[in-house]
Amino acid sequence: MKRTIKKVAVLGSGVMGSRIACHFANIGVQVLLLDIAPKELLPDEEKKGLKLDAPAVRNRIVNAALQAAITANPSPLYRKADASRIKTGNLDDNLKDIAGCDWTIEVVVERLDIKKSLYERVEQFRKPGTLITSNTSGIPIHLLAEGRSEDFKKHFAGTHFFNPPRYLKLLEIIPTPDTDAEVLDFLQHYGDLYLGKTVVLAKDTPGFIANRVGVFALLDAMQTMQKLGLTVEETDKLTGPVIGHAKSATLRTSDVVGLDTTINVANGLAQGLPNDEAKDVFVLPDFVKKMGESKWLGDKTGQGFYKKVKGEGGKSEIHALDLNTLEYKPSQKVKFATLELTKSIDKLADRFKVLVGGKDKAGEFYRLSFGSLFAYVSNRVPEISDQLYKIDDALRAGFGWEMGPFETWDALGLQAGVDLAKAAGRTVAPWIEEMLAAGNTTFYKVDASGARQFYDIESKSYQAIPGVENFIILDNLRASGKVLWKNSGASVVDLGDGILNVEFHSKMNALGQDVIEGLLRGVDMAEKGYRGLVVGNDAPNFSAGANLGLVYMQALEQEFDELNLMISQFQNAMMRMRYSSIPVVGAPHGLTLGGGCELNLHCDRVVAAAESYIGLVEFGVGLIPGGGGTKEMTLRTAAKYEEGEPEFNLLRNTYMTISTAKVSTSAAEAFDLGFLRRGDEIVVNSNRVIAAAKAAALDLADAGYTQPTPKTNIKVHGKGALAMFKTGVYAMQQGNYISTHDQLIADKLAYVMCGGDLSSPTEVSEQYLLDLEREAFLSLCGERKTLERIQSILTTGKPLRN
Repeated sequence: MKRTIKKVAVLGSGVMGSRIACHFANIGVQVLLLDIAPKELLPDEEKKGLKLDAPAVRNRIVNAALQAAITANPSPLYRKADASRIKTGNLDDNLKDIAGCDWTIEVVVERLDIKKSLYERVEQFRKPGTLITSNTSGIPIHLLAEGRSEDFKKHFAGTHFFNPPRYLKLLEIIPTPDTDAEVLDFLQHYGDLYLGKTVVLAKDTPGFIANRVGVFALLDAMQTMQKLGLTVEETDKLTGPVIGHAKSATLRTSDVVGLDTTINVANGLAQGLPNDEAKDVFVLPDFVKKMGESKWLGDKTGQGFYKKVKGEGGKSEIHALDLNTLEYKPSQKVKFATLELTKSIDKLADRFKVLVGGKDKAGEFYRLSFGSLFAYVSNRVPEISDQLYKIDDALRAGFGWEMGPFETWDALGLQAGVDLAKAAGRTVAPWIEEMLAAGNTTFYKVDASGARQFYDIESKSYQAIPGVENFIILDNLRASGKVLWKNSGASVVDLGDGILNVEFHSKMNALGQDVIEGLLRGVDMAEKGYRGLVVGNDAPNFSAGANLGLVYMQALEQEFDELNLMISQFQNAMMRMRYSSIPVVGAPHGLTLGGGCELNLHCDRVVAAAESYIGLVEFGVGLIPGGGGTKEMTLRTAAKYEEGEPEFNLLRNTYMTISTAKVSTSAAEAFDLGFLRRGDEIVVNSNRVIAAAKAAALDLADAGYTQPTPKTNIKVHGKGALAMFKTGVYAMQQGNYISTHDQLIADKLAYVMCGGDLSSPTEVSEQYLLDLEREAFLSLCGERKTLERIQSILTTGKPLRN
């Protein structure tokens, strides 16, 4: 059955419901968002003389919830304007309108009786054959479907989104015995391709997959912390980025989510899992019970494991809870010898052996926690999932782990993980021992073609992971020998079908000379025997910008000839890429800042992940874009002059975008700011970006790509526009809105974008603008206050305002 989702109904407008509605609106779907109608008037409404039947009153709850979502930070919307796709109403007056919806998603309070009562009413209006799903995180899906019609049951499943739905990638699909296979196939396909999710098919067991394992890991960490006498700060230091988990680690995450949520989920699992071999872990520690009783629930109540207080001089301080006294004290910086040993190890998988080998409390913590985790997940197959890779997928996408538990186990070695489990007093599942006895020593491996395989317990053999054939995973291509060239900062990888890929692997993917060398090598190789080139990577971010450290050192030592050469090489590399004989496609995702943005501005086409944060941020460190970014944004603006809008207005908008260092909050917003343009694409699922970029390169090649020539007819406005900009900047400085140093940078930017002090509008070449841009960049590098700003960024990560 071919399905098209044009309109979705979301029943329940709480935090999850309103944000699920926003995410569907993000991808262009019309949404009907409904909630209950109020039973009584508010004082304000009474003063206005409103009655309970007034539309403004009846839709008050849903409208307030949607408004709260729209103004939330981070925003659940790609663009604020996307909210126009959401129509609100209430469950009494507007439930009948679900008859026009292709998919109805229930997101009301977690009570079986309330949900079933709502389904009774939904059946009166729902169009047969349309999808009906529940976002429940704890109620068994089969219980929700009891008593419903055959058509309802066939089209019903659990669709468990994780909060916030825009940003957390996991979508668990939980069928009942009656769910039609076509419905399951569709939900998995739609969730992946259109919602951008890592879709995991879960069994109808308590907590499904991610919460079952993730909450186990959280509670086990709490018990291990208590056993070893670790502090709150020490526990979060051990369970954060060093093991590939979120910066908020374990206890800070609990504060953000709400300790009451942790308590409720843990109690639900404890009650629902009487036969779980590790049920002792789900028994809440005494300190958690006391915190719950005291309403120390985290951010929502102002205190939890951490508390923000006013210190001397009114400055905010973070205090942490002392678990022995249950009193707060100033948060302490934490150091462990074991963690110090991992500072030079960039690759996460290589850190684990060092961590479990530690001789201090950190090492002891890791041995106990990894041992418990490995035993637990081994015993969950096939209980919660028939395939082990789904557990890894769920933890990575739902809890933000860089590596899932089985992947972590692989990094340590299968036998080593078994030994850790035994030392922790836990027992691994029998299939692990069978696996070892048969000579299988890893859960995953990559075949000669670059396809990743997993160990399938039922067949006792390695099988291809289904669905990933639509993805290009550079790690797998590297493992299968597809790297054609590499240096310390970049690699050239063969994507197949005549397309190469340049991948960065410098720190934060910063663009230094080794990366520039990689780009040039990639273009040269592609021109000699291939059809196109993609620039993309699998790192968390595309690129945080140019190598500021190198700029700082050369400017500090007044090596301006070297600095001039470096900037010139960067500009030349961008132009070489832009005017090569083969199509070049950028594949940005995550942070795409400064030089990373400039690189994509010079690609023939950009295929961006929806979650791409693109911007020219050089102004914040006292510079202007010097790698062709100022030139390219001026060129793009000039190309719009024939569209009818006043030219100075267009130029001013671009100038403000650069001078305020605006960064798009999504790829959609990057179109509004001019960083993306007509012909560029957005891919919602970041796992698909490189594959889509490869397809775009092939499309350009198949269409008969012709080598372009540099532009020589870029219209600039000279003194007329320059006077306008300088006057505005002077007024801003005189009003103390900007500093004198900001004024200097802004004047330099205006000078370049106006083409210098030409006496009248003139057509100039790209090289002319590049020369002005480089000259302005170099002159700013000689400013003391610019060096102070760069130093502040390098040492604190924050720009200095001067």
